Amino acid sequence: MYRCPPCINLAIPGEYRKTAESLFPLGGFAPGQGPDLKAAADFAKALGIGADYQRLLALNKTDREMTAFLRHFQNNLDLLIQKTWVEKVDEARKEQLQDGIPGFMADIEQGNFRQALEEFGAILGELAYLLFGAQSAKDDFTEYTFRIDTQMGLFWWYGGRLNSLKGLSHTGPRDAESLWAVLLIGICYLTNF
Repeated sequence: MYRCPPCINLAIPGEYRKTAESLFPLGGFAPGQGPDLKAAADFAKALGIGADYQRLLALNKTDREMTAFLRHFQNNLDLLIQKTWVEKVDEARKEQLQDGIPGFMADIEQGNFRQALEEFGAILGELAYLLFGAQSAKDDFTEYTFRIDTQMGLFWWYGGRLNSLKGLSHTGPRDAESLWAVLLIGICYLTNF
Protein backbone atom coordinates (compact mmCIF):
# COMPACT_ATOMS: atom_id res chain seq x y z
CA MET A 1 0.00 0.00 0.00
CA TYR A 2 1.19 3.48 -0.72
CA ARG A 3 2.14 5.51 2.33
CA CYS A 4 1.09 9.05 3.00
CA PRO A 5 4.09 11.30 3.51
CA PRO A 6 3.74 13.34 6.74
CA CYS A 7 3.22 16.53 4.74
CA ILE A 8 0.20 15.09 2.94
CA ASN A 9 -2.10 16.48 5.64
CA LEU A 10 -1.44 19.86 4.04
CA ALA A 11 -3.33 18.61 0.97
CA ILE A 12 -6.46 18.05 3.06
CA PRO A 13 -8.81 21.02 2.73
CA GLY A 14 -8.90 23.00 5.97
CA GLU A 15 -12.52 22.19 6.75
CA TYR A 16 -11.67 18.46 6.85
CA ARG A 17 -8.20 18.55 8.39
CA LYS A 18 -9.32 18.50 12.03
CA THR A 19 -11.70 15.59 11.36
CA ALA A 20 -9.02 13.63 9.50
CA GLU A 21 -6.34 14.27 12.11
CA SER A 22 -8.74 13.23 14.88
CA LEU A 23 -9.05 9.81 13.27
CA PHE A 24 -5.33 9.47 12.52
CA PRO A 25 -3.36 11.92 14.71
CA LEU A 26 -0.44 13.61 12.99
CA GLY A 27 2.09 12.34 15.53
CA GLY A 28 0.58 8.85 15.67
CA PHE A 29 -1.37 7.28 18.49
CA ALA A 30 -0.37 7.64 22.13
CA PRO A 31 0.82 4.41 23.77
CA GLY A 32 -2.14 2.20 24.60
CA GLN A 33 -4.54 4.27 22.50
CA GLY A 34 -6.07 3.67 19.13
CA PRO A 35 -8.74 5.20 16.95
CA ASP A 36 -11.61 6.98 18.67
CA LEU A 37 -15.19 5.94 17.81
CA LYS A 38 -16.41 9.53 17.63
CA ALA A 39 -13.53 10.46 15.33
CA ALA A 40 -14.43 7.50 13.09
CA ALA A 41 -18.08 8.61 12.96
CA ASP A 42 -17.07 12.21 12.15
CA PHE A 43 -14.76 10.99 9.39
CA ALA A 44 -17.51 8.81 7.91
CA LYS A 45 -19.79 11.85 7.90
CA ALA A 46 -17.11 13.87 6.06
CA LEU A 47 -16.96 11.08 3.46
CA GLY A 48 -20.71 11.37 2.92
CA ILE A 49 -21.50 7.95 4.40
CA GLY A 50 -22.32 9.02 7.95
CA ALA A 51 -25.92 7.76 8.16
CA ASP A 52 -25.15 4.33 6.67
CA TYR A 53 -22.03 4.06 8.78
CA GLN A 54 -23.85 4.82 12.05
CA ARG A 55 -26.65 2.38 11.23
CA LEU A 56 -24.20 -0.42 10.38
CA LEU A 57 -21.90 0.26 13.31
CA ALA A 58 -24.84 -0.26 15.67
CA LEU A 59 -25.55 -3.73 14.22
CA ASN A 60 -24.17 -6.96 15.56
CA LYS A 61 -21.69 -8.38 13.06
CA THR A 62 -23.80 -11.55 12.79
CA ASP A 63 -27.04 -9.66 12.18
CA ARG A 64 -28.83 -10.60 8.95
CA GLU A 65 -28.69 -6.99 7.72
CA MET A 66 -24.92 -6.84 8.32
CA THR A 67 -24.41 -10.15 6.55
CA ALA A 68 -26.37 -8.86 3.55
CA PHE A 69 -24.42 -5.59 3.59
CA LEU A 70 -21.06 -7.40 3.64
CA ARG A 71 -22.19 -9.62 0.76
CA HIS A 72 -23.21 -6.47 -1.13
CA PHE A 73 -19.79 -4.93 -0.39
CA GLN A 74 -18.02 -8.04 -1.66
CA ASN A 75 -20.10 -8.07 -4.85
CA ASN A 76 -19.49 -4.35 -5.47
CA LEU A 77 -15.76 -4.71 -4.88
CA ASP A 78 -15.62 -7.71 -7.20
CA LEU A 79 -17.53 -5.80 -9.90
CA LEU A 80 -15.29 -2.76 -9.47
CA ILE A 81 -12.21 -4.93 -9.96
CA GLN A 82 -13.71 -6.80 -12.92
CA LYS A 83 -14.78 -3.61 -14.70
CA THR A 84 -11.39 -1.97 -14.29
CA TRP A 85 -9.57 -1.93 -17.58
CA VAL A 86 -5.90 -2.84 -17.31
CA GLU A 87 -3.08 -3.68 -19.67
CA LYS A 88 -2.59 -7.37 -20.41
CA VAL A 89 0.53 -7.40 -18.22
CA ASP A 90 -1.56 -6.37 -15.18
CA GLU A 91 -4.27 -9.03 -15.56
CA ALA A 92 -2.46 -11.27 -13.05
CA ARG A 93 -2.53 -8.46 -10.44
CA LYS A 94 -6.23 -8.06 -11.00
CA GLU A 95 -6.82 -11.80 -10.53
CA GLN A 96 -4.65 -11.90 -7.39
CA LEU A 97 -6.65 -9.05 -5.93
CA GLN A 98 -9.92 -10.88 -6.57
CA ASP A 99 -8.47 -14.08 -5.09
CA GLY A 100 -7.57 -12.26 -1.86
CA ILE A 101 -11.06 -10.94 -1.15
CA PRO A 102 -12.54 -14.18 0.31
CA GLY A 103 -9.74 -14.33 2.91
CA PHE A 104 -10.38 -10.71 3.82
CA MET A 105 -14.08 -11.42 4.22
CA ALA A 106 -13.32 -14.50 6.36
CA ASP A 107 -11.20 -12.35 8.70
CA ILE A 108 -14.11 -9.96 9.12
CA GLU A 109 -16.54 -12.80 9.85
CA GLN A 110 -14.12 -14.23 12.44
CA GLY A 111 -13.67 -10.83 14.08
CA ASN A 112 -9.95 -10.69 13.24
CA PHE A 113 -10.06 -6.97 12.52
CA ARG A 114 -6.33 -6.35 12.90
CA GLN A 115 -5.58 -8.82 10.10
CA ALA A 116 -8.57 -7.55 8.08
CA LEU A 117 -7.25 -3.98 8.30
CA GLU A 118 -3.84 -5.07 7.03
CA GLU A 119 -5.45 -6.95 4.17
CA PHE A 120 -7.76 -4.03 3.44
CA GLY A 121 -4.77 -1.71 3.18
CA ALA A 122 -3.23 -4.08 0.63
CA ILE A 123 -6.54 -4.34 -1.25
CA LEU A 124 -6.79 -0.55 -1.41
CA GLY A 125 -3.22 -0.29 -2.66
CA GLU A 126 -3.93 -2.70 -5.51
CA LEU A 127 -7.29 -1.10 -6.23
CA ALA A 128 -5.63 2.31 -6.42
CA TYR A 129 -3.17 0.89 -8.93
CA LEU A 130 -5.97 -0.63 -11.02
CA LEU A 131 -7.94 2.62 -11.01
CA PHE A 132 -5.12 5.16 -11.29
CA GLY A 133 -2.15 3.23 -12.66
CA ALA A 134 1.39 4.34 -11.82
CA GLN A 135 0.04 7.61 -10.36
CA SER A 136 -1.01 5.63 -7.26
CA ALA A 137 2.64 4.98 -6.39
CA LYS A 138 3.66 8.63 -6.48
CA ASP A 139 4.10 10.74 -3.36
CA ASP A 140 1.45 13.18 -4.55
CA PHE A 141 -1.22 10.52 -5.15
CA THR A 142 -3.48 11.63 -2.31
CA GLU A 143 -3.14 15.27 -3.35
CA TYR A 144 -4.01 14.18 -6.91
CA THR A 145 -7.20 12.47 -5.69
CA PHE A 146 -8.16 15.57 -3.69
CA ARG A 147 -8.00 17.56 -6.92
CA ILE A 148 -10.44 15.10 -8.51
CA ASP A 149 -12.91 15.09 -5.60
CA THR A 150 -12.56 16.04 -1.92
CA GLN A 151 -14.33 12.96 -0.58
CA MET A 152 -12.34 10.70 -2.86
CA GLY A 153 -9.17 12.37 -1.64
CA LEU A 154 -10.22 11.82 1.98
CA PHE A 155 -10.88 8.17 1.22
CA TRP A 156 -7.46 7.56 -0.34
CA TRP A 157 -5.82 9.52 2.49
CA TYR A 158 -7.62 7.17 4.90
CA GLY A 159 -6.35 4.18 2.90
CA GLY A 160 -2.81 5.46 3.13
CA ARG A 161 -3.10 5.91 6.90
CA LEU A 162 -4.35 2.36 7.67
CA ASN A 163 -0.74 1.26 7.95
CA SER A 164 -0.40 3.41 11.08
CA LEU A 165 -2.67 0.97 12.93
CA LYS A 166 -0.28 -1.93 12.35
CA GLY A 167 1.87 -1.38 15.44
CA LEU A 168 -0.95 -0.81 17.92
CA SER A 169 -1.38 -3.43 20.62
CA HIS A 170 -5.13 -3.98 20.60
CA THR A 171 -6.25 -6.91 22.65
CA GLY A 172 -9.53 -6.12 24.41
CA PRO A 173 -13.11 -5.96 23.15
CA ARG A 174 -13.04 -2.13 23.09
CA ASP A 175 -9.93 -2.29 20.93
CA ALA A 176 -11.59 -4.71 18.50
CA GLU A 177 -14.56 -2.34 18.35
CA SER A 178 -12.36 0.61 17.39
CA LEU A 179 -10.56 -1.42 14.70
CA TRP A 180 -13.94 -2.53 13.32
CA ALA A 181 -15.11 1.10 13.34
CA VAL A 182 -12.12 2.17 11.23
CA LEU A 183 -12.49 -0.78 8.86
CA LEU A 184 -16.21 -0.17 8.40
CA ILE A 185 -15.47 3.34 7.09
CA GLY A 186 -13.71 1.92 4.05
CA ILE A 187 -16.22 -0.85 3.54
CA CYS A 188 -19.12 1.62 3.58
CA TYR A 189 -17.35 3.99 1.21
CA LEU A 190 -16.49 1.31 -1.35
CA THR A 191 -19.97 -0.19 -1.15
CA ASN A 192 -21.32 3.21 -2.21
CA PHE A 193 -18.50 3.97 -4.69
